[in-house]
Amino acid sequence: MDKAENTVDKKVYIETYGCQMNVNDSEVMLSILQDAGYTRTEDIGVADVILVNTCSIRDNAEQRIWGRLEQFRLQKKKRDNVIIGITGCMAERLKDRLLDSHIVDLVAGPDSYRTLPQMLEAASSGHPQINVLLSHEETYADITPVRMDRNGVSAFISIMRGCNNVCSYCVVPYTRGAERSRDPKTILKEAENLVAMGYKEVCLLGQNVDSYYWKDPETADNDMNFARLLESVAQISPDLRVRFSTSHPKDISDEVIYTMAMYDNICRHIHLPVQSGSNVMLEKMRRKYTREWYLERVKKIRSVIPDCGITTDVIAGFCGETEQDHRDTLSLMEAVGFDSAFMFQYSERPGTLAARKFADDIPDEVKTRRLNEIIALQNRLSLASNEKEIGRTHRVLVEGVSKRSPDELFGRASNNKVCVFPAEGHVTGEYVDVTVTSCTSATLISRLKR
Repeated sequence: MDKAENTVDKKVYIETYGCQMNVNDSEVMLSILQDAGYTRTEDIGVADVILVNTCSIRDNAEQRIWGRLEQFRLQKKKRDNVIIGITGCMAERLKDRLLDSHIVDLVAGPDSYRTLPQMLEAASSGHPQINVLLSHEETYADITPVRMDRNGVSAFISIMRGCNNVCSYCVVPYTRGAERSRDPKTILKEAENLVAMGYKEVCLLGQNVDSYYWKDPETADNDMNFARLLESVAQISPDLRVRFSTSHPKDISDEVIYTMAMYDNICRHIHLPVQSGSNVMLEKMRRKYTREWYLERVKKIRSVIPDCGITTDVIAGFCGETEQDHRDTLSLMEAVGFDSAFMFQYSERPGTLAARKFADDIPDEVKTRRLNEIIALQNRLSLASNEKEIGRTHRVLVEGVSKRSPDELFGRASNNKVCVFPAEGHVTGEYVDVTVTSCTSATLISRLKR
């Protein structure tokens, strides 16, 4: 539909939960809806359409969204013509149950966003809509996301969708479908457009970015893997910082590591989820690598990029985890010395291989105790890592005003550590050099380099 022909003129409110992929998906949805005549509002009280882009990775994320449905019920009581839609992973997983709540009018899975305008039109006529079909081709490559961030400095670019790994605890293959990579020409065009708009940083996104692979259907010898894509994006402008997430340990190649080392504008940071330090647990999780493989990859990264920040994900209390398995995780964390980590108790996700094959047999109090031990260790490791930064100088991209003081700014160094420093006339979007003077486990307290 041509923009000039649109007469919808309705307001849409979008609430996003979950990972960076969901943020980017919300931006794709907004682009599609704006082309159909909708305008975005940040005031839920005036919205004609309320869309909640959801996550199913962990149970607490779903519970938060079920809780929010009560707030949406109140909106329907005030304005019976408001349309409530659930999109994303939770929509794909729960399908009819969401419509049965009698609050939700529309359920749209991650591969159905192109049909949102038609679904909304039908829903507004009193016909509840559901489209959760997964695609083997959809990458939204031709859609320019409408950036919803406030700072205009950093933007996400989705380079692939879905996942083929089928880790036993994970719902992603079931909610986002099989892995497919996006045409690199569209990725580079999107990055070039962001540079033209004044953005200073892009983050290349995928469930498993380092397995990105594009086989050109027209030229057999013009294939593109992740290392070459990373290099191509870095070459767009030396002033454009390039980040990526998330890497799978089994796929992080020497070529990617050496490419990172070659370009100053590729950030020295790799998020490398380990999940467990026990080979028994890693095999049960179907992670396709061992503790020894993981430690070898870390050793390689640090031999080529000594100042590379390494962060991770850790699951406490997976099915059958023994005290020795837990100690193996703690010892691996000590051996690596992670800069930071996302740490969670295992929560069984219906439909996964683990839910079908393994008993969720670790008592909650044991999961909680083990998680607390993991968190306490990581806090110590994070503080020790940050203490090593004292006296060092970093080039920081300013992302905004510090929450601590309006006279201070914050930004991230190349290694992804957050620096807070006096503003002294500098503004968001600038590069500044700062020297670290002290730290907490989460922040590098800094001053402008003289």
